[in-house]
Amino acid sequence: MAVEWPKGWRRRRLGEVADVNWGDTNTTKASYTAAGFPAFSASGLDGYLPYADFDRTGVVLSAIGADCGKTWLAKGKWSCIKNTIRFWATDPEVDTEFLYWLTRDPSFWPKRGSAQPFISQGDARAVEIAYPPLPEQRAIAHILGTLDDKIELNRRMCETLEAMARALFKAWFVDFEPVRAKCRGARPCAPTGWQWPQHILDLFPDRLVPSELGEIPEGWEVGPLGRFFEVGVGGVWGEDRATSRGSIAVRCLRGIDCHDLAEGRIPEVPVRWVSPKQVGDRCLSDGTVLIEGSGSFCGRSMIWRRAYGELIGEPVVYSNFCKRLDPVCSPSQAIVCWMQMRQAYRDGLIQSFRTGTAFPNFDVHGALASLIVVVPPEPIADAFAAMFELSQRLDLMVQSRTLAALRDALLPKLISGELRVKDAERFLERVAL
Repeated sequence: MAVEWPKGWRRRRLGEVADVNWGDTNTTKASYTAAGFPAFSASGLDGYLPYADFDRTGVVLSAIGADCGKTWLAKGKWSCIKNTIRFWATDPEVDTEFLYWLTRDPSFWPKRGSAQPFISQGDARAVEIAYPPLPEQRAIAHILGTLDDKIELNRRMCETLEAMARALFKAWFVDFEPVRAKCRGARPCAPTGWQWPQHILDLFPDRLVPSELGEIPEGWEVGPLGRFFEVGVGGVWGEDRATSRGSIAVRCLRGIDCHDLAEGRIPEVPVRWVSPKQVGDRCLSDGTVLIEGSGSFCGRSMIWRRAYGELIGEPVVYSNFCKRLDPVCSPSQAIVCWMQMRQAYRDGLIQSFRTGTAFPNFDVHGALASLIVVVPPEPIADAFAAMFELSQRLDLMVQSRTLAALRDALLPKLISGELRVKDAERFLERVAL
């Protein structure tokens, strides 16, 4: 990519100011372990190794494949594996974090190949860079890094909220802790960060009764998932541009997009073109569940919330690789059922409804007939739904999207010299960052 550098910045080849080398060409994802030190592949930070090759700040570049040209900033102890290039500044007048921001745009890197783009180590070393005096480099890296740090903090807060919701779900609907405590004449233990209000405790019975799943609270219902959901309209992928068959632009959710939303991340949902009828038939309502219908992760799911539409842009449909379930119970009971579906996925039970091996598909009818769930009376489900409410998590997601847009707008202006560092610093002060 031809770059017009600001006047006064010094121009060099990356290999002249940085140590640029392949990642460990002998290590692949097959070596990943369940825990350990962070490891980067050509897809980014996606696993762990029992050792760390480096203990420093560096930049990891995806050298081949769909993410070719993407970079990630690595700090602390880490490794990078086959199909990556890693680099860090060796010139005392160059800052590694500044190099990360300078080279962050995938179009910055020269690529070879067409069907399978790749970046050679020689080309990476030969790419031209430019840099201002060291204090200005560090100031630019600090401004952009501050925004990135806030986005990361929001992500961790979303994870904390999710963990609290899972703990509460387990206490109420797996361990039946409030009911068991009442049976003992005691007050139930509370998950970390939560207290038991008396009016909620009063909703729970004080007796367990036999069921096909073992003992469950008196008055609760147990049965197949199909008692509470029915199969909805199939998805549509549409056209990649406006045609006579597709005249309305929509955001079309894929399985990975559904998973990202369920995990508190804002996905990059593709724009597709569909007909008015296709949109009308696929309107999503609170409580609708979308399931990844095929591929390695089929069976993962999300529950739709109206606020998601505002977050990613409306109208929203879903692809033909998603399976839709519409609730025939209350919206709050649908949330309880969905949490049990997620737990079943984590426990490996959902995998029993996969068909095929090379390219597995999800047997939604089999799940409706055979996946057994426990559903409380509506007042208890309402109480859980009120505490599970996604408003706080959605606020964090919206804030992160705004911060990311601000970061992406500031980056080219700072790198091109169009925006002065002092002006950017004053702007961040005004927005309390």
